[in-house]
Amino acid sequence: MMNDNNRSPQTSLSELGEFGLIRHLTSDIVLKHKSSVKGIGDDAALLDYPDKLMVLTTDLLVEGIHFNLVYTPLKHLGYKSVIVNLSDIYAMNAIPRQITVCIAISSRFTLEDIEELYSGIRLACDKYEVDLVGGDTSSSLTGLMISVTAVGEAEKNETVLRSTAGINDLVCVSGNLGAAYMGLQLLEREKEVFMNSNDIQPVLTGWEYILGRQLKPEARRDIIRKFKELGMKPTAMIDISDGLSSEILHICNGSNTGCRLIEEKIPVAAQTREMAAEFNIDPLICALNGGEDYELLFTVAQSDYDKLQSIPDISIIGFITAPEEGVKLLTSAGQLVTITAQGWKSL
Repeated sequence: MMNDNNRSPQTSLSELGEFGLIRHLTSDIVLKHKSSVKGIGDDAALLDYPDKLMVLTTDLLVEGIHFNLVYTPLKHLGYKSVIVNLSDIYAMNAIPRQITVCIAISSRFTLEDIEELYSGIRLACDKYEVDLVGGDTSSSLTGLMISVTAVGEAEKNETVLRSTAGINDLVCVSGNLGAAYMGLQLLEREKEVFMNSNDIQPVLTGWEYILGRQLKPEARRDIIRKFKELGMKPTAMIDISDGLSSEILHICNGSNTGCRLIEEKIPVAAQTREMAAEFNIDPLICALNGGEDYELLFTVAQSDYDKLQSIPDISIIGFITAPEEGVKLLTSAGQLVTITAQGWKSL
């Protein structure tokens, strides 16, 4: 939290200025990829991608909308701001190579705060072998904003869109769903308790899994690597940032198909179910509408069924149908219900 009175003396950002801050944060960055011809220190980065497709994505995180610094450590926030972009690159069946980072900072932040934020950014870059090649800093009147742009590469015949699923394809998902949403509900509940009574400390012990899924998500690079190892390619793919319901509708609407998802096949972790029970929430609702899991939702031809069996942490949750059959969920009670997008909306 920003109001910790026990921290060592802090350095005002005004002592460095914008260019001094950039030099301070980036002076020891070493580029990893041959495609990173020129990184930080010029008017623009230079990237070289001969005979390949360049994949580009960007995401904006705004304090008070996308994160709350009462319970989000700055290092975790920096890490997550990178991961949400890398996940988009992997969802195109591409490999991320470079990122740029833009931040707007209010006067309540010190140099040490921004160092902590960048330590998380650089940790993600190191883990996922990505070059930080540029960005921008600006003043903010009302808090912190982070915008990360990620650049990736793919062979021209390897990219996967969300709009190319085929009838009878299998619908698959990596990992499990709803955990990040329940981690957020727990953090919000304990924040309210803490804000209303400073004598009561948050109770978070024992819930490390769902908290980690919210505060420090990971991108599913392992799944993309397994696809390449097996020589298989999904017919369509998207990452799950806004909930399963929204993402399967993106695939079906874009591909002009319907689908059948099967409730009993949708993976939900035990800790997610336990916390959902405390909040009296149906775990299925968490999986369908929670968001921020950053798992991969993808379709594959039935001929790839045997290959799927050798990929750990994958669940087959349904199949693609003709468009006139609609986007439906078969519930555990045997009912067919229409799937609607009820995920989080920013506007």
